[in-house]
Amino acid sequence: MAAWAAAAVLLTVPSVAACGDDGGGNEPAPSPTATTSAPAAPSEETGETQETASAPADPAAAEKEIKENWARFFDPDVSMEDKAEVLENGERLTPVLQAFSGDQRGQEVEATVTDVAFTSPTDADVTYDLALQGQTALPDAKGVSVLQDGVWKVSAKTLCALVRLSGNATPVPGC
Repeated sequence: MAAWAAAAVLLTVPSVAACGDDGGGNEPAPSPTATTSAPAAPSEETGETQETASAPADPAAAEKEIKENWARFFDPDVSMEDKAEVLENGERLTPVLQAFSGDQRGQEVEATVTDVAFTSPTDADVTYDLALQGQTALPDAKGVSVLQDGVWKVSAKTLCALVRLSGNATPVPGC
């Protein structure tokens, strides 16, 4: 049974790779980069160059929070209410969270963030290893973290991709 579940996860890898946070179809998530700022551009008003930030003010603190919140979200011992606090639009996406947590494999899934690449001060591409029953089933999975209400959260689109991986054929409101 565990081997079947791991195989099911591995066979649906393209679904996870297709997640982002823009709400658009099956567009692939951006590739992680190490860039922390965009090229300088002259201001139209002053003509002076200004940096356009593509990372939060404190990238190290943000990365630490992302890793902690992803671990919390994927911890099988954390309540759904606590998971909702670190899920983008968590209150609205309770049915999605219930579908993910209601699936046996969803209850056995854990994730470890291995890389964070900021794409803006409020968005980051996240690379993580997905483990099922303690065994890595999906290494180097791609997801997105978003800054919402001052908290770095797992994006709704990342969760929806994982619900699809679970084999739940029933459409879930919010995904």
